[in-house]
Amino acid sequence: MMEPDRAAGGMLVPMRIRPTQPADHARVAEIVTTAFGDEGPLVSSLVSRLRQTGHVRAALVAEDETGVIGHVQLNRSWLDARRRLVEVLVLSPLSVAPTAQRRGVGTDLLAAALAEAERLGAPAVFVEGGWGYYGKRGFGRASLQGFTAPSDRIPDPAFQVALLPALEPWMTGALVYCEPFWALDCVGLRDPLLGQIEATLDASQ
Repeated sequence: MMEPDRAAGGMLVPMRIRPTQPADHARVAEIVTTAFGDEGPLVSSLVSRLRQTGHVRAALVAEDETGVIGHVQLNRSWLDARRRLVEVLVLSPLSVAPTAQRRGVGTDLLAAALAEAERLGAPAVFVEGGWGYYGKRGFGRASLQGFTAPSDRIPDPAFQVALLPALEPWMTGALVYCEPFWALDCVGLRDPLLGQIEATLDASQ
């Protein structure tokens, strides 16, 4: 899909991003599991369940000479607009192998995912994640654009959206996640972590 060069150990290493193939699934599961630490097994299960239930609209991997080093997935969900339900995409997860982090792999995967979402005709891509990271890579606070989070357990700064050309003014309302996110309890945060983050946000205001 694209072939940027990345510096590794003082050498330029070619990297490319391409659609995920069935042969990649085991390696993707490994990357997701290690990248998400304690939550890795749960997030890996989410990736599998989204695939099995047909909610994946696009999945991309980054690879270099060592093999697959990163993965990103776009999943079908809906916007509950006043006029009708609108299919949108939720970006989850974005994973980079620990040995390949801090080389721009995640940034390139995000750019490729947004380009693919636009090609698919999606009006918007939503994400739950660190506002300092995604906010510098094409996303902004969704609540400021007229969207409502699917759960009040998602801190407002973490509920983010990238607006695409297919978006029309009437397409506002609540984001509705597809079933696997709820079945595996992968929506927002829960206490005590949620309370800790909310306290940090309150202190910074």
